[in-house]
Amino acid sequence: MPPSHGPHARHAEHDAVVVGAGPNGLAAAVTLAEAGRSVLVLEANETIGGAARTGALTEPGFQHDLGSAIHPLGVASPVLRRLPLEEHGLEWIWPEVPAAHPLPGGRAVLQYHALSETAAALGSDGANYRRLMAPLVRDWRKALREILQPVLHVPRAPVALARFGLRAVWPAAWLGKALFQGEAARALFAGHAAHSNLPLSAPGSAAFGLVLAVLGHAVGWPFPRGGAQALSDALAGHLRSLGGEIQTGRRVRSLVADVPPARAVLFDTAPRQLARIASGVLPARYRRRLQNYRRGPAAFKMDFALSDPIPWANEDVRNAGTVHVCGTAAEVAASEQAVAAGHAPERPFVLLAQHSRFDDTRAPAGKHTAWAYSHVPNGWDGTRQASRSEMATRLTDQIERFAPGFRDCVIQQTISAPADLQHQNAALVGGDINGGAMDLAQLVARPTLSLTPYRTPVEGVYLCSASTPPGGGVHGMSGHLAAQVALRDWRRG
Repeated sequence: MPPSHGPHARHAEHDAVVVGAGPNGLAAAVTLAEAGRSVLVLEANETIGGAARTGALTEPGFQHDLGSAIHPLGVASPVLRRLPLEEHGLEWIWPEVPAAHPLPGGRAVLQYHALSETAAALGSDGANYRRLMAPLVRDWRKALREILQPVLHVPRAPVALARFGLRAVWPAAWLGKALFQGEAARALFAGHAAHSNLPLSAPGSAAFGLVLAVLGHAVGWPFPRGGAQALSDALAGHLRSLGGEIQTGRRVRSLVADVPPARAVLFDTAPRQLARIASGVLPARYRRRLQNYRRGPAAFKMDFALSDPIPWANEDVRNAGTVHVCGTAAEVAASEQAVAAGHAPERPFVLLAQHSRFDDTRAPAGKHTAWAYSHVPNGWDGTRQASRSEMATRLTDQIERFAPGFRDCVIQQTISAPADLQHQNAALVGGDINGGAMDLAQLVARPTLSLTPYRTPVEGVYLCSASTPPGGGVHGMSGHLAAQVALRDWRRG
């Protein structure tokens, strides 16, 4: 470690420097500042937030989330929910229905806040749905605290964790078929599980469906009024109230040349970025492990400025903040399997948010927005199978399939292919929005196999991004846990 960094740093203006002002970087900085440490955050972009930013992507007056858009983990996160973010302008909006899943023939299945209401809507599958969800919803706080930790840890609530784990370890497709007979329940669960970016035949893919379903009943699927930027700005406001400092437009290319002296440096970056920035400092073996860290599938994102609300064939879908657009469980599985095989899906699974139905700050009066993305292979940017425009047509066709007349509502649209997403945020390598593949193997070894995966072999240097446990999602836990490791190291030092 160069003498200007680490526990023996001298003449340091700050105890810690955090590289990257995404939710994890800001959560790390807040945790350090709450412990009385002086903190400087360096952000390459001119706007903080990382994948939690909002901007005008289409027409003037329309506000679109550049990255994440719906935040059940944000409102449920053990670290974020205890912070006074409302004092810094954060206001959560809860749509009437957390999630909807249109089905062929004008039908739809909805997950309501109330477990009983959702179970009733599932007919003969309602009893099994209730038996599956009720104990998980009852102990959601205990289970979530365990889930949002490194996999290799001593649980404080082993019963709650075991109850979740015995169901979560299965492939989502298998669990859906084993538990449910009807298409509605299977499709609802498949749509939730497809957030994993894994094929639904993969072991552990059921975990993502269970977490999202449970949170839908426990806390809902809310989003910040005004956009995801409001969450990042509230974190930044709280950090500044604690004495922390943020500098934007500060791209870090070298740990030695671009990072001011500090006792600790925490990187809210992708592993490959850390390997490059600290190439002259990290041991070669560890650097190779970071470079070989497996990326996950990418997002192909579209944003729409609309003249009218989306004309869903099933009017109940209009009451949902999030809509899973694909059709049957088998169609969802086929889409995700195509991505895993390296192909752009013919009929993609589309995750769609209709914020302006509930948030009048997102569009001019009488107008609306839609935020939508599908999964494609990492780094995909148009191939012989489909160009960018062809993929955009496929995504739009899926929406039109369940909302006839959607195209007539589009005033303007923008495409963000994987390369565009990485350009907006360098941590989204190849368009990967989850900080690396989230299969079972890489949930355990994230980014390497270690009991303290946030600590690097270099004293005073830490990784705090979504490429560390618990992984992707706007929850701030990766940053918070990395900061706690740094604080423990200081106390021991």
